[in-house]
Amino acid sequence: MGKKTNHISKRIQSFISKQNMFFVGTAADEGRVNISPKGMDSFRVINKNKIIWLNLTGSGNETAAHLLKHNRMTIMFCAFEGNPLILRLYGTAKIFHPRDSEFNTYISHFPTTVGARQIIEMDVDLVQTSCGFAVPLMEYKADRDTLVEWSEEKGQKGIEEYWIEKNSESIDGFETKITNN
Repeated sequence: MGKKTNHISKRIQSFISKQNMFFVGTAADEGRVNISPKGMDSFRVINKNKIIWLNLTGSGNETAAHLLKHNRMTIMFCAFEGNPLILRLYGTAKIFHPRDSEFNTYISHFPTTVGARQIIEMDVDLVQTSCGFAVPLMEYKADRDTLVEWSEEKGQKGIEEYWIEKNSESIDGFETKITNN
C-alpha cells in the first residue's frame, strides 16, 4: 500500500513521466484552499528533491498568490491508466516570472508555449504513495489545444494585458506580482 520517502526515486520519476495530468494544491493562512489541474508538457523532475513546472496563463493565478503568502505546496498525480497509484509530492516552492533569471534558465526544459507566465520550482521534502484502488480507469485521448489557440490569438501583448486584468490578484484579493507594478 502506501509508502513515504524523502526523495523522488527513479521508479517514481518514471511514473511521473508517463502522467498526462497533475494537481497542484496551495493555501494561504486565511482564505480559500486552491487545487488546480495541470496538463500539457509542463512538468519536469530536476533531481531527486527538485521539480519545476511551467504555469500557463489561465483564468486565475491562485497558486502564485498563495506561494507569496505561504510557500508550501502539494502536487498530486493519479494513475488513471495502468496499475493504480496516487503520488503526492510535498515541499516548498518559489515563483519565477519571465523577468527573473531563473525563469530564463528553466524555460529551456519546456517546449515553446505562448502564454507561459511563471515557472514554479519546488524543493521536495516528502514523497508519499498510496494505493489508488478507487481511482477510476480512464483512457487518455489528447491534450486540448484550446489554451494554445487562445494564447496565440491574443499574442504576447494581449496576454500581458490579460495578466493585469485577470491574474494580478487572487479570488481572496491577494497580490500575485505577475507584473512589476
